[in-house]
Amino acid sequence: MMIKLFGHPFSSYTWKALIPLWEKDIPFEFRQLDEDHQSNGAEFARRSPTGKFPLLADGERTIFEATAVIEYLELIHPEPRLIPDGMAGVETRMFDRFFDNYVMNAMQHFVEVRLGRADPSETDKGRATLDKSYAWLEAQLGDQWAIGDAFTMADCAAAPSLFYSDWVHPIPEGLERLRAYRSRLLARPTVKRAVDEARPFRHFFPGGAPERD
Repeated sequence: MMIKLFGHPFSSYTWKALIPLWEKDIPFEFRQLDEDHQSNGAEFARRSPTGKFPLLADGERTIFEATAVIEYLELIHPEPRLIPDGMAGVETRMFDRFFDNYVMNAMQHFVEVRLGRADPSETDKGRATLDKSYAWLEAQLGDQWAIGDAFTMADCAAAPSLFYSDWVHPIPEGLERLRAYRSRLLARPTVKRAVDEARPFRHFFPGGAPERD
């Protein structure tokens, strides 16, 4: 039975699950969740305890949370490796959590304000967190990918995080290492595919998407 991934092409965390599936060349069915694909909603609702995506279904096994999806894919399809052994694996997991918690979540402050769901002061909190995160990444990134020469789970998390965070609070000039890293991510075929498949939905971005990328 083929793996199914439930999500939406414009969702950052769906990207995070799609990228490793494509990197590993794993056959799967994408089950889009929106008003135009309501038939996918019943199974998703049955499997999901939170109603949040992405969610991976492998037979009767259900895996949710994008990081856990990547961990699962690494077990069932080890090559190419996205989570190295030893200390490199620890660093990969640390960067993964950093991108989710301190880049993607900080970007979400801007989105919530634009949607009218949060006080405008939340934008200042998001900006302050992103400034600190950008500066830390500038000092810590590897020469090619997040932790070195190998594309890992950390980069799967980085791609959607930096893609969207740069839309709401652009990476400043002077942080050239980080700006170059974002460009390398967007040029990687699996990330480029995620970007391209999400293009028809850019009008959904609160406040409007910038005319770039």
